Amino acid sequence: MENEKLKIFDKDRNQVGVATREEVHRVGHWHEAFHCWFISREEEVDYIYLQLRSDLKKDYPNLLDITAAGHLLAHETVHDGIREIKEEIGIDVSVNELVPLGIIDYCVIKENFIDKEIANVFLYESNNAFDEFTLQKEEVSGIVRAEFDDFNELWLGEKEEIRIKGFEINKDGEKILIDKFVGRNKFVPHENSFYESVIQLIKEKIKDIKLL
Repeated sequence: MENEKLKIFDKDRNQVGVATREEVHRVGHWHEAFHCWFISREEEVDYIYLQLRSDLKKDYPNLLDITAAGHLLAHETVHDGIREIKEEIGIDVSVNELVPLGIIDYCVIKENFIDKEIANVFLYESNNAFDEFTLQKEEVSGIVRAEFDDFNELWLGEKEEIRIKGFEINKDGEKILIDKFVGRNKFVPHENSFYESVIQLIKEKIKDIKLL
């Protein structure tokens, strides 16, 4: 995986070459990613879905993150990123079912790791039951959802914790139900501005689309 080739860009999103994933994160090249957030509506309540990253992950294990996401390889277009949804969480989604939210540039820096992503962000209106999710154990160990308004208030600093419900697969392959409260420290440490941007884009689309 570290030898996968990714397109790299300057700060103005102009492609300047190709590099391995290892070099991209060591040097801090801007590179493309695909992000897809699942939402649903039940009894007039909007929900947002989150993946629980596998404890096998090198980066941010056991933290909550975007429903499905991944890097775009050098030969891929933005729409090719849809493969991440099927690979990670086992849900078939077609390109025309995705609602484009836009592009968000963001950067996460930690020791020996610089992640500068040009994130192509999409929304998917889901009517999938939890039993329909099939998880790629190397990448994802669980799927949960939270009320979207709670998620919003968490990242605006209006709440310290929110309730999540869903399931995870433990090391023995057993499905364990999740119903608990979590704070911001249980999420991948994207910048607050990233979460705020995503929330605002989703709020605008929720007004425009009829949720399932």
